[in-house]
Amino acid sequence: MDIVVITFPGSNCDRDIITAAASITGHQPRVIWHKDSEIGKPDLVLVPGGFSFGDYLRCGAIAARSAAMESVYEHALRGGMVMGICNGFQILIETGLLPGALIRNKGLKFVCRDTVLRVHQSDKPIMGELKDGAELVIPVAHNEGQFFADEETLRRIEDNGQIAFTYAPAGSKGDYNPNGSALDIAGITSENGKVLGLMPHPERRMSAEVGGADGRTMLTRIFEACQ
Repeated sequence: MDIVVITFPGSNCDRDIITAAASITGHQPRVIWHKDSEIGKPDLVLVPGGFSFGDYLRCGAIAARSAAMESVYEHALRGGMVMGICNGFQILIETGLLPGALIRNKGLKFVCRDTVLRVHQSDKPIMGELKDGAELVIPVAHNEGQFFADEETLRRIEDNGQIAFTYAPAGSKGDYNPNGSALDIAGITSENGKVLGLMPHPERRMSAEVGGADGRTMLTRIFEACQ
């Protein structure tokens, strides 16, 4: 399987997703520096989390203008698969591949903790065999993860089945949405279902040694769908 990982100055979760991808697929991903415009024809492009360009100006805004992201944009327009995690999600929105915006968390504080995600399977190609209604425990770590959009955009996202993951209550506890995202949105897809962005970090939940393997389950289903 041919997976490409895009890296930028400041990326700090690229090694995590490279290790996770290699562990699941048995193939080492290709690493593309942000100044490089040639990405080939991969099965999947991964845009990792982690403070690209120090998050100056606006998270993901500078990275979205890089030569590599121009190629990722063209790859997506050709129907290619793309997944962005945390800062990668912000970059995909800033690139125009996904709708809405990601703004400061409702509490104006950085949040770093486990969340429960509910899967909304709507037969989008990149969601693979993830089960509709399944719940996965995946950690978040961000300062600007509140998903925001106007009412018309939110209605369109809902109607098109583009909501991929929502934050869900853990038991009866009320504080389950870590950033105040509209409609509890944790991840969305593009209209064609081949571009996925999410704020939580599945690459940090790969085995019992780190608290569980729900991230491995999520990534495995997505990688299988991209082959």
